[in-house]
Amino acid sequence: MHYFGYKNGELFCEEVPVKKIVEELGTPVYIYSASTIKRHFKVFENSFLPVDHIICYSVKANSNVAILSLLRSLGSGADIVSGGELQRALKAGINPQKIVFSGVGKTEKEIEMALSTGILMFNVESLEELEVLGEVAKRLGKPAPFALRVNPDVDPQTHPYISTGLKKNKFGIPEEMVVEAYKKAKDHPFLKPIGLDAHIGSQITSISPFKDALYRLKKIWEEITSLGIELKYLDLGGGLGIIYNNEEPPLPEEYAEAIIKEAQDLKATLILEPGRVIVGNAGILVTKVLYNKENLEKKFVIVDAGMNDLIRPAFYQAYHKIITVEEKNEEEVVVDIVGPICESSDFFAKDRKIPRVKRGDLLAIMSAGAYGFVMSSNYNSRPRVPEVLVDGDRFFVIRRRETIEDLLAPEMVPALYL
Repeated sequence: MHYFGYKNGELFCEEVPVKKIVEELGTPVYIYSASTIKRHFKVFENSFLPVDHIICYSVKANSNVAILSLLRSLGSGADIVSGGELQRALKAGINPQKIVFSGVGKTEKEIEMALSTGILMFNVESLEELEVLGEVAKRLGKPAPFALRVNPDVDPQTHPYISTGLKKNKFGIPEEMVVEAYKKAKDHPFLKPIGLDAHIGSQITSISPFKDALYRLKKIWEEITSLGIELKYLDLGGGLGIIYNNEEPPLPEEYAEAIIKEAQDLKATLILEPGRVIVGNAGILVTKVLYNKENLEKKFVIVDAGMNDLIRPAFYQAYHKIITVEEKNEEEVVVDIVGPICESSDFFAKDRKIPRVKRGDLLAIMSAGAYGFVMSSNYNSRPRVPEVLVDGDRFFVIRRRETIEDLLAPEMVPALYL
């Protein structure tokens, strides 16, 4: 569910007309609904109330500090994959004891920062990383709490670019090597094994891959604890899908019921890392029609947003519903909706049926709250767009529009060329 809808023929975000935001800030612009985020988080949180658990929101889905602050106010922790995300989480006031650090390429500097901060644990992704973690912890004189991320070789049945639980993926440690790694870490004075971790992918629309991964984790958990190693946390990652088009993902309640049933014998504190399912349908990208164009084979609607603003359609061939900000009774036409970037991959929809639009009309690209702004860039020297958070009948600019001056500021010309 989300709080975007038409009122008297005009698209609103909660109680605010989208057009009002555009009149003040222009286009393109990202707009997020606080009520949608609150609802999604509370539904997810309440689904796991029967067991000890920590919700660690996946910061990479949408890392704006205002969004993180909103989630912190609801009790959320954070799943981070970089030192920058750690600093964002801390700036948002998230308790370090609710922060887990994932990611395959942690630098020593990032490990030092996180260890000094006192995060809950590191999700370690390779045997060499575990060695480095021990070295850094010894240097700082501070034991490092960790979980090994298991690669359970489970097919999440999702897009190959967001599949992370197969042996051919770069993530995690093969399950055959995990127990031996815990044995070696057991007697290390500065390594503290406290959990077990797995994350098999994103936008998963079936419960069965989660259950398959958990079944394998349980066997490993039991083998590790039989060695006298006390584990407390079972980190099951995130990955629950949302509706972009015709998907039928399980509800959080169904997902939680299955997980709780499978994990109840372990008496572990569960760590869940939802991202997309919290913010995905809580955001839209609003763009303006610049031109209509027709050649012998195609009709194009050219808009002022580009693949640098929302790369998912170009990168993942992802579907996003696109609607007009003002309801139209015009005849429907089949068009490609494209941006101004000098790439043929710069499109938001191909062969999409929409009401006929004209220059100046506004379109809303739906379900853009996750992996939208965070993956945006300055390609073609295009300043990144503003982000707006709507709460009830008020809206707040939570990131201003960049300027060309912002883009040029870090660049320096050698005196040789002056």
